[in-house]
Amino acid sequence: MLGRMETPLNHFFNDRINPGTLEALTGGPLAAHLKTYAQRLHDEGYAVQTGQLQLRMLGHFNRWLQSNCLTTDEINSSTVERYIRSRRKAGKLRAGDAAALARMLRLLRPGQVEMPSSPPSACQIVLRQFQHYLRQERGLSDATITCYTSVVSAFLAECFPADIPDFHQISASDVTEFVQRQAERITTKHARNVVTALRSFLRHLLHRGAIDTDMAACVPTIATWSLSSVPKFLPAEQIQHVLDCCDRNTAIGKRDYAILLLLARLGLRAGEVVALTLEDIDWEAGLITVRGKGKRGVQMPLSVEVGAAMADYLRQSRSDCSSRRVFIRGKAPLVGFANSIAICSLVDRALQRAGVESPNRGSHLFRHSLATQMLNQGASLCEIGDLLRHRRPDTTAIYAKVDLVSLRSIALPWPGGER
Repeated sequence: MLGRMETPLNHFFNDRINPGTLEALTGGPLAAHLKTYAQRLHDEGYAVQTGQLQLRMLGHFNRWLQSNCLTTDEINSSTVERYIRSRRKAGKLRAGDAAALARMLRLLRPGQVEMPSSPPSACQIVLRQFQHYLRQERGLSDATITCYTSVVSAFLAECFPADIPDFHQISASDVTEFVQRQAERITTKHARNVVTALRSFLRHLLHRGAIDTDMAACVPTIATWSLSSVPKFLPAEQIQHVLDCCDRNTAIGKRDYAILLLLARLGLRAGEVVALTLEDIDWEAGLITVRGKGKRGVQMPLSVEVGAAMADYLRQSRSDCSSRRVFIRGKAPLVGFANSIAICSLVDRALQRAGVESPNRGSHLFRHSLATQMLNQGASLCEIGDLLRHRRPDTTAIYAKVDLVSLRSIALPWPGGER
């Protein structure tokens, strides 16, 4: 008779487990990997029932591999797709099965989303080299890299429809016409991203010797007007009301309160909140290291109010998990937030909960509100720029448009008398 499982599988199964299920989990090509997978489910806080469903399905996948004489080296995205089709045909495919198989594939191929079933094309190789350049040499975020890659992919598809790139054939007209076509169908903000991405790619080609001329100079500039908009902000009373509406008797409320304080008191960007790790907080010195744009680390003073909220969350409410991120998801998997969108959604929910109406509801609303409040209290633009970690004074200059007291002092009289 088969004996009791050893950890970590026994966290999800008891002594009365079906012998066939036990054999499917402890034998076959995935045996060692299933133990690792079960450990990750445990570390990421999955409920026992959820873990059982995933592991039973993966045990069936393990038997399917064995019956098809497949080894772990032969598992790729095509293999997984074949199994999903067979499971769907048998009427056994459940919601979540595909996601669990994708996680197993990432476990088998660390650092690789999937194992390509065919060799990458020439343009795909170029895109991967460009992504490596952006990540390693430019230090850009994954979100920016994704944005730039999308633009360059479209540019390559137009210039080289046969997927045989000869970059020496790119002309100035190819570049300008592509930008013009893109600008006609997207907003000005996104058109600027097209221009920036294309210039970055062309400089990358020049750097690696793929072209002899600096074609980046051929990329046309999108017409924009400096300081054309006014920062959207909330009065200090409304910001405080949003903070007060957090239910700090719950774990999620403590977490959200600490996040909102970082946005409202220190002016952190959403991505900077997501990236915070436990090592970034120096409790003895009262400092927090913020990793901003370009992955530059800057130390900032941790105020008593913000520090107390973070300590309360970390001591009382943060789930036990292996992640070193400060802020953890409320539900399994218990890991850090995937990207800044989660923080923007959190802010939107906080505004709704407080009944605060605002045309802009992203995390930058708190950043703009902090800068405006400082300006009203007499802070200089230089001091605001230092707190918000702006690299250029021009970036901070937009807040001069909300300094109504100073603007009134230089306003010219209305023709014909008061109005």
